[in-house]
Amino acid sequence: MTRSDNDTWDLASSVGATATMVAAGRARASRSDNRLIADRFAEPLVRAVGVDFFTRWATGELDPAEVDVADAPWGMQRMTDSMTARTHYFDRFFAEATAAGIRQAVILASGLDARAYRLSWPSDMTLFEIDQPKVLEFKSATLAALGAQPTVELRMAPVDLRYDWPAALRQAGFDPAKPTAWSAEGLLAFLPPPAQDRLLDTITALSSDSSRFVADIFWNSPDGREALTAAARKWYEHGLDVSLDDLGYPGHRNDVADYLTGLGWRVVNRILISQVLADNALPVPSVNGERGPAPDNYYCTAILPETSARSRK
Repeated sequence: MTRSDNDTWDLASSVGATATMVAAGRARASRSDNRLIADRFAEPLVRAVGVDFFTRWATGELDPAEVDVADAPWGMQRMTDSMTARTHYFDRFFAEATAAGIRQAVILASGLDARAYRLSWPSDMTLFEIDQPKVLEFKSATLAALGAQPTVELRMAPVDLRYDWPAALRQAGFDPAKPTAWSAEGLLAFLPPPAQDRLLDTITALSSDSSRFVADIFWNSPDGREALTAAARKWYEHGLDVSLDDLGYPGHRNDVADYLTGLGWRVVNRILISQVLADNALPVPSVNGERGPAPDNYYCTAILPETSARSRK
């Protein structure tokens, strides 16, 4: 289904289903004997959404050999490996941010992310989650039914990122005068190119000195998009009834690391996703003979230097 500026979705359709897919990957990764992550909430959240294919993957019922094309650069097992590495990377980002004294964090398009429930946070930490109202309501209700309680002061900003999310964030108690740890995980590729720039502009305007930002940049190449489309075809044959085609937006995108630098951020880490997989002893796929999911997919971490944020506002 082709995306449009005013399209709608939930956790079982269109781009919203990717939140369920990656949660299924986290659930599967958490079942591994040599696991790098432990997300005990991922599987029950996936079950609650009710997409049978993702539930069967999360519970270990599906065999990778059945649903993935052998030696393909993408598939459910590749996705699970990527979610293992990505989750570990973002978990470490928050740990380092809090160790540096940051006591305010924002997770953009939080989906089925359960860091507010599974990570250990400082007692004076506040975590904000932004997503569509129904997504936040669903997650909160599902976790409450499990008897789960947040391990941090959790505040919701129920709003679509296409609307006035800064106002909703402030209404939830966000203080732009405090350093903030911003997370844009699995998000930027699903925004139109101009919206990606606006999001980074707005984050910068809301950030005080010493704020931090992390994002994953993926699917930037035709090869990456083609790999996802090819993998999804096989999944459809095995019961996936959610379309994952054409979820991104075409057109030239500004490079995130370069764009942040232009806004005054200091990029402290720009590392290929393939390198993070290798660093964690996870399989590294190849695309057209090149080692790695795609040559331009990377993680970006940046810090806003002191005295620079307010001078640009």
